[in-house]
Amino acid sequence: MDERVPDVTVIVAVYNTMPYLTDCLASVFAQTIGADRLQVIAIDDGSTDGGGAELDAWAARFPATLTVLRQPNSGGPAGPSNRGLEYATGRYVFFLGADDRFGPEALARLVAAADETQADVVLGRMVGGGGRRVDQSVFAGGDRDDLTLAGSPLAWALSNTKLFRRALLEEHRIRFPEEMTSCSDQPFTIRAVLAARRVAVRTGYDFYHAIRRTDSSNITFRTPVTRLLHDTEQLMALATGLVTDPQARHNVLVRHFSWEVGKLLGERFLAAAPDERLAVQQGVGRLAGAYLTEAVRRALPVRHRAAIGVAERGTPDDLLALARHYAEHRLSPAVADRDRYYVAFPGFRAAGRDFPDAWFDVTAEAVKIDQQDGPASVRWGRDAAGRAALLLSWPTRIPSQEGETAPVVRVRRGPSVPVALDRAAAAAAIPVDDLVRGESHRRFRDITFARRAGGHSARYPVTAADVSGAGRRLHRIGASLYLVNAARGADGQVGVEVRPITVRRIAARLRRTLSGR
Repeated sequence: MDERVPDVTVIVAVYNTMPYLTDCLASVFAQTIGADRLQVIAIDDGSTDGGGAELDAWAARFPATLTVLRQPNSGGPAGPSNRGLEYATGRYVFFLGADDRFGPEALARLVAAADETQADVVLGRMVGGGGRRVDQSVFAGGDRDDLTLAGSPLAWALSNTKLFRRALLEEHRIRFPEEMTSCSDQPFTIRAVLAARRVAVRTGYDFYHAIRRTDSSNITFRTPVTRLLHDTEQLMALATGLVTDPQARHNVLVRHFSWEVGKLLGERFLAAAPDERLAVQQGVGRLAGAYLTEAVRRALPVRHRAAIGVAERGTPDDLLALARHYAEHRLSPAVADRDRYYVAFPGFRAAGRDFPDAWFDVTAEAVKIDQQDGPASVRWGRDAAGRAALLLSWPTRIPSQEGETAPVVRVRRGPSVPVALDRAAAAAAIPVDDLVRGESHRRFRDITFARRAGGHSARYPVTAADVSGAGRRLHRIGASLYLVNAARGADGQVGVEVRPITVRRIAARLRRTLSGR
């Protein structure tokens, strides 16, 4: 009888994830930790796409490691995941999505980190694949051994795709709420991180690849919007019952209103039937009444703050108009009013609507969203003083604010010049004299846009699809000659190159020409 205790039990809930399942299982059995240190439990939750046969094929190859359990479809991952836990014997447990995959060293690194730090929960950096976006805020601060819901961005990383110490799960009988079709991993994870002695994060490796499917068949897409509303109500009731620390609760609620409630009021709302939209609006109003503090409201991105406010006080048509506007125009147009910025969503200062300006206030986000809306035009011309200049212009989003210090474009190791902003465009003229004065080499120098408004600052590269309108130009300052041209760097960033023309260079060129080279 085999008495070995695996280091890790990998639990995979499987429902119609072919062909992604093949890559998922391949990544498990390619782990450098070795199959002999693993227990893999795959629960076939009534798959109809050939996934069951795929599991059988892998079990035949790794009979000592992979156990396949079968059951009728349960409607969500909670039931299969709980069943896998009942069979788990590893020191640690990892829940792997059947359409996702591990980096080859993932489990070896995670187990080593848990053993070294005595952490009960370890997060490894997740990255997206196939166009999927994964929030990186919890990984941005580097490796840590002291994550908490109150003192870190952990609230934005509540999926169950982590290494859990199985003894912790059994001691506190932590399981997934099976009454929830979606989001059931969040109460599970919240309970685990609250009970854990230590929660650690490792960021120097791509541990987990979260893959976006092309067929929109995952649980979120398959779940009706009214069911998502039910699950969100369940989630927020459970979370607020579990999280008692005021700062931790604030962080979790900001996440839930931004993400889970935000999803209810976005594309899913646009696709819903009229009776479903009414049910969602009423449900969001209930959630706001129960959990939305003014501090949480202020912390929300403007698109969610406005939508939730309209759900509270407006009509389904008001909410539909806002969702359509955001889908088509995002955070445009912006309105400057004294020292604030507002997004002119439908309902903003509308007659007959008692919607506070604060719902539409985008001042805190204005600088961040003030980015290029299209490639820059780059050409030679003259500035307002008639001097030869490199002229840049590009479409932008945020108009200038009365009394605001002018934004600038900055040439690395070179001049900064003011940028003129109107409602739709930014424009700057960099005198050629300033580009070449004191510059004695031809290295590429990038150009960036920098702005400060509303107490916030941001900087981004100026990019272009074509800079041929600013090709090589001969420029003279006194007795010195220079070749100056615009160039494109990495990802289309605009920059300048300056090459001084010396007597030695001219003589060398002349000799090459005369010699026929």
